[in-house]
Amino acid sequence: MSLFGTTSGFGTGGTSMFGSTTTDNHNPMKDIEVTSSPDDSIGCLSFSPPTLPGNFLIAGSWANDVRCWEVQDSGQTIPKAQQMHTGPVLDVCWSDDGSKVFTASCDKTAKMWDLNSNQAIQIAQHDAPVKTIHWIKAPNYSCVMTGSWDKTLKFWDTRSSTPMMVLQLPERCYCADVIYPMAVVATAERGLIVYQLENQPSEFRRIESPLKHQHRCVAIFKDKQNKPTGFALGSIEGRVAIHYINPPNPAKDNFTFKCHRSNGTNTSAPQDIYAVNGIAFHPVHGTLATVGSDGRFSFWDKDARTKLKTSEQLDQPISACCFNHNGNIFAYASSYDWSKGHEFYNPQKKNYIFLRNAAEELKPRNKK
Repeated sequence: MSLFGTTSGFGTGGTSMFGSTTTDNHNPMKDIEVTSSPDDSIGCLSFSPPTLPGNFLIAGSWANDVRCWEVQDSGQTIPKAQQMHTGPVLDVCWSDDGSKVFTASCDKTAKMWDLNSNQAIQIAQHDAPVKTIHWIKAPNYSCVMTGSWDKTLKFWDTRSSTPMMVLQLPERCYCADVIYPMAVVATAERGLIVYQLENQPSEFRRIESPLKHQHRCVAIFKDKQNKPTGFALGSIEGRVAIHYINPPNPAKDNFTFKCHRSNGTNTSAPQDIYAVNGIAFHPVHGTLATVGSDGRFSFWDKDARTKLKTSEQLDQPISACCFNHNGNIFAYASSYDWSKGHEFYNPQKKNYIFLRNAAEELKPRNKK
């Protein structure tokens, strides 16, 4: 039985293949639980690129570890390997050929993990925690881009201990994304910078933030020609901005929408407003998923400007999400994000990674 083939009805019915019928709401969507999930909050998730046969999932956690699972078409997950940092792991990414995983940590280093030999070596150094890491594959160079709370963006040839290039940021790096030839970095104090990566990385444009609150996550989206054309930016104030780099009509084409708020967005009653912890674009349909501190994921069609689906509420925040390379699998992590401070932290609560069949639910709305 194939759960992640395109014809599967998995994840839509109300009956679970496993899981009890008690009122436990750690998995209200009855999605597949990844085995051996990390022992502390999960900050980042990343699926293997299409160059690798099969699907492999990487997660980084505040238990200082990075774990790798094989995800079979049946939905079964098999733990394959893990590596350690000496501080929480804040970001992970893959090389384009799928042979390496890059990890960024609060220990102020980034590492390259060779999955074939299961060896990890340090490839980057900052003066403060490394918040973001991305692999850049250009026709004339390839490198790893790291963004740090030391207010620098560094580019590393993995064979040298000194960076190829260091770019100063206006503030601490909070989130970033790369789809060649574009990178976008969002910083503290609502800084927002777009870089072009052709020939060598350089600053392309500083953008006044479309959001009034702290930046939390960012994801680049592509146009119909498969070229990066803009980005979605999420804030701690339950809002996402859709921003095009060169739109025909900026005032009309760029917009923001509210999300991850309690009791609907159109009520006059006071709202609980939650952080948007992650944004991921579907690789086939171009629709997007957001996950939040409210413990919900939502699917959106930015072109029709409509919501496609919102999940039931989990009993803790959703801290990260990603799609696999063909968009059949949506992975999301359930763990405390400290959005309500230390008094809401419960060390007894387990951390989970869930897998959902995303082939159908992210299809865009039919154009009227």
